[in-house]
Amino acid sequence: MNILIFSWRGVGHPNSGGAEIATHEHSKAWIKAGHKVTLFSSYYKGCKKEELVDGVQIIRQGRQLVGVQIAGVFWYLFRRHEKFDIVVDQFHGIPFFTPLYVKTKILAYIHEVATQVWKTNELPRPYNLIAAYTGPIVEPLVFKLYKKIDFLTVSDSTKKDLIGFGVNKTKITVIENGVITVKVKIVKKEKIITFLGALSRDKGVEDSIRILAEVLRKDEDWKLKIVGKGNQEYISKLKSTAKELGINKNVEFTGYVAERKKFEILARSFCLVNPSIHEGWGLVNIEANSVGTPVFGYKVKGITDSVVDNNTGILVDIGDVRQTAMEMVKLQSDKKRYETMSQNCLKWSNKFSWKKSTKESLELIESI
Repeated sequence: MNILIFSWRGVGHPNSGGAEIATHEHSKAWIKAGHKVTLFSSYYKGCKKEELVDGVQIIRQGRQLVGVQIAGVFWYLFRRHEKFDIVVDQFHGIPFFTPLYVKTKILAYIHEVATQVWKTNELPRPYNLIAAYTGPIVEPLVFKLYKKIDFLTVSDSTKKDLIGFGVNKTKITVIENGVITVKVKIVKKEKIITFLGALSRDKGVEDSIRILAEVLRKDEDWKLKIVGKGNQEYISKLKSTAKELGINKNVEFTGYVAERKKFEILARSFCLVNPSIHEGWGLVNIEANSVGTPVFGYKVKGITDSVVDNNTGILVDIGDVRQTAMEMVKLQSDKKRYETMSQNCLKWSNKFSWKKSTKESLELIESI
């Protein structure tokens, strides 16, 4: 088959994350099975407008926010391209509205619905306010266009959200993400709390700093490593928060790190903290588990799918910084319980592989 994927971001994009990794892994598997894949995604400074990556033909036009959707419509309708057998329409708050202009088979691919994330968007004023108020109203209406479309999602939480928006449950297939791990030596755990991910408001980075402040009330030896990329304005705000709390010497911003370095940090860490307000799945949780590191997070969608509470990590009510810190200190003092949880993490992470996930997605697109 000749497959087209519409996605707001692709591999190489400076803001790419777990969703982009997943899309690329599925694409590589489909190519290996004999299909052809073209990815249409947004342009970014310094990128090539067209290139071949791991067999995936990538076309980049338009900016990440809305621009790529508009560019996608014009490219599909008015530019010369091959005929496609299936079009994958990837949702990231805003989809590509393919039912309005694509006549061939469509697969909607979604990690998470936006819901409360609209309120924490980082658009410049006044667009952030417009999105915050109109997003929750418009989002459910968008799904009415996709009533007859098949959906691929990554968790039962997102499936329930889709059903709530009126999508027929028989049209939804859940395929959990795999995980790419780097073999590193699992060393002695240190009093390190690690945050890993995009540095944005919805990921709860500020809460991770406040959690450290609460932990330091009990033990002054703890440190927080914040691993990931973000805009400089927001990073400055995070550093100011740490300074105001008097814990800036205990907080390290590593920025982006290579894969091996990332897993080395996770292997040394006592825990990963993931205080996100909403996730589709939570790939970083499985990455931490793969080196025996438990996860502390909130009882929110996505996190409850990727973290087994009191087994591979500990989950508390959303926003409860103090309780999160108390649970960390309590676990640190119970060596036997920690060792059991660490072993549970290793077993849990072994359940997820891209070989399994891509086999299932291949069966799905061929059935469609």
